[in-house]
This record gives sequence, C-alpha cells and structure tokens, in this order.
Amino acid sequence: MLLFFECEPKAARRFSVHRPFTSYIICATQRSGSTLLCEALKNTNLAGYPEEYFDALKSTGVPRRPLEYFSEILDEELIAIFKGRERPDEEQRQPPPGMSYQDYLEHAIKISTSPNGVFGTKVMWGYFPDFISKLRDIPQYQELPTTTLLSTIFPDPHYIYVTRRDKIGQAISLWKALQTWVWRKEDVTNNIGPTRHLYFHFRAIDHLVQLIEQYEESWQQFFAEHDIQPFTIVYEELVETYEATLRAVLRELNIAVPANLIVRNGKLQRQADELSTSWIQQYNFMKQAAQVTL
Repeated sequence: MLLFFECEPKAARRFSVHRPFTSYIICATQRSGSTLLCEALKNTNLAGYPEEYFDALKSTGVPRRPLEYFSEILDEELIAIFKGRERPDEEQRQPPPGMSYQDYLEHAIKISTSPNGVFGTKVMWGYFPDFISKLRDIPQYQELPTTTLLSTIFPDPHYIYVTRRDKIGQAISLWKALQTWVWRKEDVTNNIGPTRHLYFHFRAIDHLVQLIEQYEESWQQFFAEHDIQPFTIVYEELVETYEATLRAVLRELNIAVPANLIVRNGKLQRQADELSTSWIQQYNFMKQAAQVTL
C-alpha cells in the first residue's frame, strides 16, 4: 500500500477517534476479492476504513516486488518481462523515513477507524509473518503470544477470511496486475497503471496458483493453531449476494445498523475480460498436456 498521509477519510478527519473499541482483520490472498469487500465496508461509514497498510516486507521495507513472487522459478524470460515495470521503492516505504514503526502503526489505526470506534484492516499471508515480526520489534510487544499481540494492538479482534474458488482465474488476475501495476480498473481510468503488452507465461501462472494455495493452507493452519473460527466469505458468493453478505459481516462485527442504511453498489469494475478467459483456456490446455506427458 502506498503512503497515505495525505488521503485520510473525510469522516476520520472530522472526528477524534484515538483507539477503536472493536476491530477486524481481513485475512486474504491477492486477488481473492478482498478489495471488493473492503470497499463495501468503507462505504457504510460504520465499519472502519480497511486498507492494506502493513504489506511491507521486513527485509526491504517495501511491499513485495513483482519479481520477488517468482524467486523460486526466476529465469531470463521473467526478468525481461518485468524490465522497466518496477516502481521506485521510495514511493512505497513503510514507515517513511524518520518515523518509527510504532508511530506508523498508531497513525494507520487512527485513519482506519470510523467515528463509531470500529477499526478494520486487510492482510495477506505473504507478508503476515513479517508484520508480526515487525510488531515484536516494538519493545512492549516482544514477549506476547501472537493472538495476544494482535488483540492488544487491535481491540476485540474479529477475523474475516476471504477466499476465491477459481484459483486459476485468481492467479491470472494476479499475473496481469503484477505486469501492469493495475489492481483495479479505476487505475487505468486515472492513468495510474501503465498501458503495456501483457505476456502469457504458463510457468509463472502455475507458480502463482500453487503460491495462492500455499498461502491459503497457511491461513487455515494459523486459524487451527490459535483456535480461531473466522467468518468466511467466498468471492463468488460476495459478487452474487453483495448486500446480504455485507449485512452479514456487519452483524458478525456486532455493529448497530440503522434501519435506513442504504447499501451502495460498489464502484469497482470486474477486471476479468476476454484476455483472462483466453488465458484460462490456454493454461488449462497446457496443464492437461503436461500431466499427460508425466
């Protein structure tokens, strides 16, 4: 997530909320539909303003770079695909120079808390262990067990797990986003994402399918080890029952919902297109052919 000090939600600026009284953590994998859920929750102005503020890796201080997704299979072809597509680390550093991680954390909590005292955030497994490690670098948190640590920082935490059935479609969506830096179609409209040729790469997509599955297994293991029963949302069901799913989440969080609450349709546009469909077919064909030759 890019630095956010100039983009606090208007509601957060109008009210002084120092500490939330309840929190939720959206536990997800990239391109699982978590952004759609976050948008729905933010639009209510009742459930915090969940964003991805803790995605920097401990080793670099910035979010995972595109090529770092493929360290296990990196070759000259992949390096060539991403040449010139990186962004300067200075645009993404967490925390920014001169700020401690504790101050960064407190600021993120402040601007992600809605006027009614609800805080929300989103984390991906790919950097969740790094996030926990960085929290433990703060002296008062060093000895706390993981769930105690999280509940100390995020009061009364609820865990929301977002998953997507179509793992191939998810991996292709991620592969396209890594090439373009376009994580939502609005980025193209706002001229944020570069317009460049997109490359199909079977090994890269197959690697991302496996990576997503590994990350989801790690989330399930984390929930089991810590006796957490998350509220689970399936992307395909969220799309079909947008308002009903949103209201179910609000009930799960014990948020008082006014009778006149109007659920606005999300502004996010579906990113799957004819190219995505074509790539899914091409991937499936090549995957089946590879299995036949084994």
